[in-house]
Amino acid sequence: MSQNQKGTPDQPTPPGDDGTRATPAGPQPEPIRFYGTTWVDHTDGYALRRAGTAVGSLALAVAACLVLRFAYEGIQLADSGSFVSLLMIVMFAVCSALAFRHTWDTFTKRADPDRQSSLRGFLAVGFVGALLAYFFRSLIEAPGEKLRRAEYEEARRRHEKRSTRRTGNPSKKRRRS
Repeated sequence: MSQNQKGTPDQPTPPGDDGTRATPAGPQPEPIRFYGTTWVDHTDGYALRRAGTAVGSLALAVAACLVLRFAYEGIQLADSGSFVSLLMIVMFAVCSALAFRHTWDTFTKRADPDRQSSLRGFLAVGFVGALLAYFFRSLIEAPGEKLRRAEYEEARRRHEKRSTRRTGNPSKKRRRS
């Protein structure tokens, strides 16, 4: 993605008279990681990006599971006991379930920053769940697209409502008695 002089990503706008890109009036769509603003009109390889993020997140989840298996085998070789092995399995399962649910919820509503910071440890341990949530959401849409589309359309609607001009002279407006 190219950058303009201000360091922000270029928006798909027609060039101006002087050959530079004109900034469109109204709100701009918020870019999504790996997609930029292609989610708005599904152009510039949107389908390929969705397939790539789905395959990539699934491959990372599988690789993470292999790493976790090696860690489990290491604990088994250390002969630390069945309680520690069970504790490790339960910890990763619970943290992955929490991470999956939290990540899935952030695709449909904005995350509370305080809650996000308090769950940071669970999300780090349960990274497999977050990757799986990203994979499943990529099969449906760009992760977060539905939320950003609703926000963008609402912002466009509010902008259109504000920018419509009243016709006629308001001083000649008929007054009710």
